[in-house]
Amino acid sequence: MHNRIWQRSYSLRSGGKLELGNRTLIMGILNTTPDSFSDGGRYMEPEKAVEHARKLIDEGADIIDIGGESTRPGSQPVPLEEELRRVIPVIEAIRKEFPETVISIDTYKAETASRALSAGADILNDIWSLQGDPAMAATAAEYDCPVILSHNRSQAVYGNLVNDVIIDLHSSIELALRSGVRNSNIWLDPGIGFAKTHDHNLELMGALDALGAMGYPVLLGTSRKLFIRTVLDLPANDVLEGTAATVTLGIAQGCQVVRVHDVAHIARTVRMTDAVVYHKSANG
Repeated sequence: MHNRIWQRSYSLRSGGKLELGNRTLIMGILNTTPDSFSDGGRYMEPEKAVEHARKLIDEGADIIDIGGESTRPGSQPVPLEEELRRVIPVIEAIRKEFPETVISIDTYKAETASRALSAGADILNDIWSLQGDPAMAATAAEYDCPVILSHNRSQAVYGNLVNDVIIDLHSSIELALRSGVRNSNIWLDPGIGFAKTHDHNLELMGALDALGAMGYPVLLGTSRKLFIRTVLDLPANDVLEGTAATVTLGIAQGCQVVRVHDVAHIARTVRMTDAVVYHKSANG
């Protein structure tokens, strides 16, 4: 079991605080999209989004991750103005209702990131690791916020999967640092389900400690992903146990943040896993 725990303390743009290193943080997913694979269309209106955010917070979410463009396989890109229309009113409403709640914006567009961070978001979650928009790295530096670099590629072609993922992430880290992003603001995400085959996802799940060894906090997002549905031969809304298994595996390998739909149930999984992982870390 891997006991590498990175200690980080953040004073966020909204005035809130975030601590890494004491326990696993839970990021609750709030999609403002009509076509996400498991909850599309349910939280498009700000009132419904606020209601769902309240539920996620009550269930134990430390961060609310708001996205306005589906990233499921086969999804179509969303024009900038439409993405802004979906996410900005929701961010503003949640920030007004929950002043101290940590909000992340899930986008690869620099203009969306800038508008979202100005509207009250605290964290930038980029599935293209600052490489999907040439202005994104400078935006991340300008707002001086934690930024999640998620591994991605245009095609699932690798020589050595784990080494290639690490090399790609190093490239994004270097881009971030050159652009003025503070080293302490960088988090990594292995990008499970992005430009990876079923076997790639399983292999990477067994090598997550290699990402922790890069020296940055690691976020893991496996909730209801296709590789879990394939293994269990079940639909997206019926793979809670599979998601929980991946969360436990991730925490045991050093992941410090998990991004999930089913916060209440996964919070129990996290609490039990943390009792082992963080107890051993604290007591040698």
